[in-house]
Amino acid sequence: MQKDIAIIAGGCFWCTEAVFVELRGIEAVESGYIGGPGANPSYEQVCSGRTGHAEAVRIEFNPDVISYAEILDIFFHTHDPTTLNRQGGDTGTQYRSALFPQNAIQAGEAEAAISRNQANWDRPIVTSIEANAPWYPAEAYHQRYFETNGAKNGYCVAVVGPKLTKFRKTYADRLKR
Repeated sequence: MQKDIAIIAGGCFWCTEAVFVELRGIEAVESGYIGGPGANPSYEQVCSGRTGHAEAVRIEFNPDVISYAEILDIFFHTHDPTTLNRQGGDTGTQYRSALFPQNAIQAGEAEAAISRNQANWDRPIVTSIEANAPWYPAEAYHQRYFETNGAKNGYCVAVVGPKLTKFRKTYADRLKR
């Protein structure tokens, strides 16, 4: 089986990870940090907004089942790509909407996805396309966070849960069984 990688940042990585782990063709999703100059940042450092890193997810996928373009369309549908450095109550560059293409083909697909998805929004999409950069996995307790903490974490109950409910209705035919 062929595997490919997509790295996307759409605000809090708990939300983004929770969406993508449920899709057919997604082999693995890892929360982490990308896009800043320092090595091995911690969650606390990234949350300060001073490292330049974004909270992001690294997605391993089978392109025979789900394409990079489909991943990007779902990404644009499941967060607000029109708010600069903000998703809901989360504010700062660490919560920016960004794509980190792994090669020139993905970079072209990222540009096409922004153009294609602009019609779904009444404000301009501000998602940045950034150079691929070193990937730093988030601490172990952030991995599959919603799955293990969703029922007892207020943020997950108020933000991630409703986002997943909407996502599951819209993409029911694309979910893992």
